[in-house]
Amino acid sequence: MSQVTPYNTEAGKKKEVEDMFDNIAPKYDLLNHVLSMKIDVLWRNTLVKWMNKDQPKLVLDVATGTGDLAIAVQKGTGAKVVGLDLSQQMLNVGIDKIKKLKLDAEISMEKGDAENLPFDDNKFDAVSVAFGVRNFENLEKGLSELRRVVKENASVYILEFSKVEGFLGPFYMFYFKNILPQIGKLVSKDNRAYTYLPDSVNAFPFGEKMKNILLKTGFQKVEYKKLSLGIATIYKATK
Repeated sequence: MSQVTPYNTEAGKKKEVEDMFDNIAPKYDLLNHVLSMKIDVLWRNTLVKWMNKDQPKLVLDVATGTGDLAIAVQKGTGAKVVGLDLSQQMLNVGIDKIKKLKLDAEISMEKGDAENLPFDDNKFDAVSVAFGVRNFENLEKGLSELRRVVKENASVYILEFSKVEGFLGPFYMFYFKNILPQIGKLVSKDNRAYTYLPDSVNAFPFGEKMKNILLKTGFQKVEYKKLSLGIATIYKATK
């Protein structure tokens, strides 16, 4: 799998992803909801409903960004949530949001690296990642870290973009590659962030390929649900 990076510098994918999210943090939530027509809220709620069947008490949300999934998980399951992200600017937006919702006793936010998680083995009842694994520098290393920190027989839930197949595919790809980057550029003032998005989605494995990577990483069982004609997919990988 070729490495797609936001800015194509020598800094490496991890550093570039951190810089990119630091750059777009103030406008990230607005853009997310506009570009997905708020359908991303529905996707996160679908993940939370699936996770809620496990009745988790302590959840780790990796690549938490501004905390949207961490908040949805806390509200939907009642669990304590730890949100972790590379980008301090994104976390700052999330921390403000959580304080306003008076959830700061339930959700803690910390800066950290998904590929070197600062937690003990078998610590969490569930782990979630929304639109984050695509940004891992080393996908297998990141996935094996998610597996390491979740308890035996517990699950990691991954929400990630996939590809629309069938007759709508070309129309969606046109929007994704041509229109979305222009809107993103206008609002965020970061020329590369929203061209990186379709490029990184194009380069990323989905469906059966992603399932096989998760099984190869050591998960016992992997199920997945396609959402909105395949624009996104949720994977449930059980340790």
